[in-house]
Amino acid sequence: MARFDAEARAGLSLIAPPFLYALVILAAPLLTILAYSFLTDGYLEIIREFTWANYAEVMTDPIVRVVMTRSLIVAIVVTAVTVALAFPVAYYVSFVVRPERKSLWLFLITIPFWTSYLIRVFLWKVILGYNGVVNSSLTGLGIIDEPLTFILYNVNSIVITLAHAYAPFAILPIFVALEKIDRSLLEAGRDLGESRAMTFWRVTLPLAMPGVLAAVLIVFIPTIGDYVTPEVIGGGKIPMIANMIQVQMLALDNRPLGSALAVTAMLIVAVISVIFLFLNRRFLKVRQ
Repeated sequence: MARFDAEARAGLSLIAPPFLYALVILAAPLLTILAYSFLTDGYLEIIREFTWANYAEVMTDPIVRVVMTRSLIVAIVVTAVTVALAFPVAYYVSFVVRPERKSLWLFLITIPFWTSYLIRVFLWKVILGYNGVVNSSLTGLGIIDEPLTFILYNVNSIVITLAHAYAPFAILPIFVALEKIDRSLLEAGRDLGESRAMTFWRVTLPLAMPGVLAAVLIVFIPTIGDYVTPEVIGGGKIPMIANMIQVQMLALDNRPLGSALAVTAMLIVAVISVIFLFLNRRFLKVRQ
């Protein structure tokens, strides 16, 4: 019994510092935002009176509904495009690249992490701009007479930029899931007369689904709350929920409403995340 108590104290001493750090750094700001969301906004001050009015405005305001819907749609499209493009890359590295070269490929995939996210966003603005790389190249080749205007300051450019920014986050978990697949299962499928396509569909893809779901979750969560890309690539003309929160918090100094928007967005993301985690557990049970 004494030995058990000593081990318990040792374990608590190990987890206490990171737990306190997480409590101060993460829980305290979240609880502060939650508390602010139930307060009343006054002129240049916050009236400490409990109210549901902020959440009522979030639920009934058509502008909030449009922005929230746009954020969800953009996040879903970016996630779908990113995962769809990441899976072939991860599959190629896992199944085609020789084992001694896989480390090099993974190193190349992580190269975008070498630069700041903000720098990458500005580079895409240069690439997609009116006089950017794409338009200059197409004009120089004689393919178009005038620069294209639909590739910047719209949803298309936001999707392209976000898909590139989060591609490594999708490739790596899918690659890990593919690496864990027992190759003998694929050989057994082909020995039983299955084609390569059917073996992929009935064996490889189901076994890789935990990695795919992890990639979906990793990309979706930060994408729906992205602020920089809609502001820079969208030119501020296509705001998402993070941009609306920033306007309420800073420009309009309406911190209670901004907090209510933030809490609502977090709840939506939490519900979707729980659904994906449930699906991931189902696939893990199937694998077992």
